[in-house]
Amino acid sequence: MNKESSYLPGRTALIMAFFLSFSACKKSAITDLAPADNFKQTQVDAATGSGSDVMMQAFYWDVPQGGWWNTLNDKIPAWKAAGIGAIWLPPATKAQGGATSMGYDPYDYFDFGSYNQMGTKPTRFGDSTSLGKLIATAHNNSIKVYADIVLNHCSGGTLEANPYTSTSTYTKFTPLSGKFQRTYNDFHPNDIEAADEGAFAGFPDLCHKKANVSNWIYNASYSMSKFYKNSLHFDGFRFDYVKGYGAWVVKNFVNSVGGPAAVFAVGEEWDGNAANLQNWVDATEQTSSAFDFACFYAMNSAFDKNDLTRLNDDMLLKRNAAKAVTFVSNHDTDITTNKYSAYAYIMTHEGYPCVFYKDYENLLDKNRMNNLIWIHKNLAGGTTTNLYSAADQYIDRRNGYGTLPGLIVYFNGSDNWQQQWVTSNWGGKKIKEYTGASNWEPTVAADGRVLIQVPPHAYSIWSVTGL
Repeated sequence: MNKESSYLPGRTALIMAFFLSFSACKKSAITDLAPADNFKQTQVDAATGSGSDVMMQAFYWDVPQGGWWNTLNDKIPAWKAAGIGAIWLPPATKAQGGATSMGYDPYDYFDFGSYNQMGTKPTRFGDSTSLGKLIATAHNNSIKVYADIVLNHCSGGTLEANPYTSTSTYTKFTPLSGKFQRTYNDFHPNDIEAADEGAFAGFPDLCHKKANVSNWIYNASYSMSKFYKNSLHFDGFRFDYVKGYGAWVVKNFVNSVGGPAAVFAVGEEWDGNAANLQNWVDATEQTSSAFDFACFYAMNSAFDKNDLTRLNDDMLLKRNAAKAVTFVSNHDTDITTNKYSAYAYIMTHEGYPCVFYKDYENLLDKNRMNNLIWIHKNLAGGTTTNLYSAADQYIDRRNGYGTLPGLIVYFNGSDNWQQQWVTSNWGGKKIKEYTGASNWEPTVAADGRVLIQVPPHAYSIWSVTGL
């Protein structure tokens, strides 16, 4: 991400002309949003993440029990119209908590609501039939479906004598699917390894170096990876708590079903250090993306702690945009209050933005969210140049790529309207503001200079007219 100083000229005749021409313009509220039902096909730039889809995290913690797959199925057409290109589902298999579980305590990796175990036949979200219907509906609407995969630990086993601990442990798993039976030999400690990268909450910790484990997860023809992709037709995978096991596990899982060209993958490497995120992606040999926690924490500091210069912080999207999944909140953490500005940031910058179900469906204005999704898919292309950076104002320019014209996004952390002269890439062209925050439509000077404005504690997004 390169930087360019903003252009702040004196009181020249050109400036006066601009001010006179703008003085009659009304500073409107955020209304008259860009349409959400007329999306263009855009070129994808792998180097910057330009033109990427928008993902929906299609759940939140403790969703209603019994019919979640059906709830999502009914929302698919509207999400398609809004520009959502993929949905991330919660762990869909039977867990120790049965009908109450959110799936992160996995018991039977092949029971999607078909076997009566853990006190229930369906999972919290529904049965295998309703899951299959959801996936089919999504695909019929050109929406990809990503499965949440929990590979660090298991839960719900019965007691057995464990020679490696000299105690009895809950490590005997005999799932009714008859698949991936486990004993103490498949967990830590065992005869080849005392521990791996990390355990979680005292749950039995899978040993991925054991043949029984690796065969059932990705190696064998009957493995989870192949069943999930080839039989259930998942298009990608979100890997939970990847700090708990080696990145090579994710690499092998992805490669077992065709590699990054065939499936999408993203890991939950919960780390606010962008270098550590990049190191994890590198350790997967670029087979997986990572959630950009560095961006997540920088946005919290910028928008909630009133220091927009924190948007200059190092982020995965600035190091490796094609492998950065950006987000504002999720089922585990929700620390940002100024969510509209945060969503405006991830929708105008590189990376693969993820929208949180509860934000989109329950907490925020859906029209404003759809507007930002439209902007991401139709305007936000190319590399980023910083035009202005201060605690109370921040301006970035996306430089455009292919059919995407680029944009200028202006954030304001003050109590007053602000305006700045900036240098655009649209010399001689007419531009407008695409969120409804301003109805100025200036003509850019031949050298690219133009005056733009932004409301208090908000954002404005500018690009060429006629789109």
